[in-house]
Amino acid sequence: MSTPGRPPRKCRRIVGVSTKMYFSADKTTNFTSTFSSNLNDLLEPERLKIASTTDVFIIPDFIQLRGVIDSLRSRPPNLGGTESILVGAQDCHWEDYGSFTGEVSPAVLAAVGCRIVELGHAERRRLFGETDETTAKKAAAVVRNGMIPLVCVGEVSQPQVGTEGLEKAVEEVMVQVRSVLAAIADKEAEVILAYEPVWAIGASEPAGVDHVLGVVRRIRENEEFQARMEGSVRILYGGSAGPGLFDKLKSELDGLFLGRFAHDPEQFVKTIREVAEA
Repeated sequence: MSTPGRPPRKCRRIVGVSTKMYFSADKTTNFTSTFSSNLNDLLEPERLKIASTTDVFIIPDFIQLRGVIDSLRSRPPNLGGTESILVGAQDCHWEDYGSFTGEVSPAVLAAVGCRIVELGHAERRRLFGETDETTAKKAAAVVRNGMIPLVCVGEVSQPQVGTEGLEKAVEEVMVQVRSVLAAIADKEAEVILAYEPVWAIGASEPAGVDHVLGVVRRIRENEEFQARMEGSVRILYGGSAGPGLFDKLKSELDGLFLGRFAHDPEQFVKTIREVAEA
């Protein structure tokens, strides 16, 4: 169902996971192998259906990034290989090269096969002082190097129930969205927004369905958002996202950004199927 007066979305669905800094090197290797095998164990019609409608991404830590890319490249070019799995990085710098000790170049990420870069996560903002401005500069650098920015946006404090609370949340989120879209000159460049209400990250329950749908609906109806090329911006929901949730959000959301729940390969594959089939 689409909102009256707005054309229906034509985006592919997308679902993925970040391992943050939870995994050891061996665990990342085992997770990638088990996850890929579980996908390839699906019946052929199911696998082809998922591959034709849904993108999947994995975002490991920097040290394991190349290993995950190489591991998936060694598999057949179906849903278990890099043909349809986007391997991503958890951050990058806004410059390609320079005297930035300890930072990671987006140009180098692209050269080793990285396809997507997560930016502006609430933890990066809270712990390392990242701002809308730096996040936007990084997003522009990611696009410049031929990758897809996955930008986390969301209000910090849990809003009050009702229209006023919803509008305040939308206002806070749109500041973040505008900053990113304004920094990317190529209006056809693909961008992914991960709507994660900060107050819902790691919570026992996700934000209410009506709240999530309300915020995302207003983002989509915004003139600056609609000025983008049709299909170039997808919106995911993150923040305690798990099984059974996407079916309730599919009218406005294009997919899910999963956390620790999906660190279990079996549960990750289960959720991928749910998103593809919802």
